[in-house]
Amino acid sequence: MPSPTAKSRSKARAAARLAAVQALYQQEMEKTLLPQLLTEFHQHRLGATIEEAEYIDADVMFFDDIVKGVDARRDEIDALIASKLSSDWSFDRLDRPMRQILRAGTYELLARNDVPTGAAISEYLDVTDAFYDRREKGFVNGLLDAIAKAVRS
Repeated sequence: MPSPTAKSRSKARAAARLAAVQALYQQEMEKTLLPQLLTEFHQHRLGATIEEAEYIDADVMFFDDIVKGVDARRDEIDALIASKLSSDWSFDRLDRPMRQILRAGTYELLARNDVPTGAAISEYLDVTDAFYDRREKGFVNGLLDAIAKAVRS
């Protein structure tokens, strides 16, 4: 059984993943510059209470790593995702929240070897639940699994 510290770290990382997807979505929608985006999330979102909903304290360093990493490696990440889509589907056809979930998950699989493959995929399936129904969850699972096989041998 995980220790209380490991459990709280896991919850903080889960909150960081969800916040990272939200931040990446905001960045794409509003073309917000990265420093401004990070400052806004640090000051007003992570661990905040918004519309009477209290957000779990997120692992800020983990959040920053995902957002900065996706931003820095966006072209590589997008190309990798596109390479795993079926031939009749283009990256641009994915809706914006889905693109951010896949970008964040792909970044983690590429760059965060400290996170086990199964844990990374499972965590992004949980994030997918926040935005979508069951069908999309299967899509994310299949795509991140294919990416994991390509980048983690």
